[in-house]
Amino acid sequence: MLLTTLYIIGITAEAMTGALAAGKRHMDWFGVMLVASATAIGGGTVRDILLGHYPLGWVAHPQYLVITCLAGLFTTIVAPMVVRFHKVFVLLDSLGLIVFSIIGCRVAMDMNLPVLICIVAAVVTGVFGGLLRDLICRRPPMVLHKELYASVAFMAGGMYYGMLYLSIPETITTITTLVVGFFVRVAAVQYGWSLPVFRFDEIENNEPKKAESNS
Repeated sequence: MLLTTLYIIGITAEAMTGALAAGKRHMDWFGVMLVASATAIGGGTVRDILLGHYPLGWVAHPQYLVITCLAGLFTTIVAPMVVRFHKVFVLLDSLGLIVFSIIGCRVAMDMNLPVLICIVAAVVTGVFGGLLRDLICRRPPMVLHKELYASVAFMAGGMYYGMLYLSIPETITTITTLVVGFFVRVAAVQYGWSLPVFRFDEIENNEPKKAESNS
């Protein structure tokens, strides 16, 4: 029940951030709903397809798709207010990331998949919605350039799996993972924590060729 409630809050917040991205690209209402839904439930959809987990989450629960579409349309009305309360959405996005990661890990565990696949499922569920949003809106994926994001999902998935492996009650495991993951993500945003960046700028050889001697 706790995860379901948090999941609905998470997909609503993610849908609204997706709608804002669509608005910056001057999309029509259909585009807004598409980007909003892709952002909110895209990660779970990609996870289910990769794992062969059917029916897809939003197919089994169509109300989630309705929620994301309505949240996207609602954002078109209250967009200035949403931007004003940007910090609130950062907090909700951080909460959604951890919730999605836990759910992704749980789905893989229920399928009796190896630990590595369970953690990868957590990462896919947590970050692929944002990747889809940025790809549709034709901008560099933020999850690969900004503060710790995918690594937080990896940490949350590993923590959730590890605590359950140690036979810690699921309620305690879920709450602990939520709290720790949430504060790590918020701290990463606050202090700009990120992984080392790989920079490689190819140097072009523009030196003019020496004239060949005719002698």
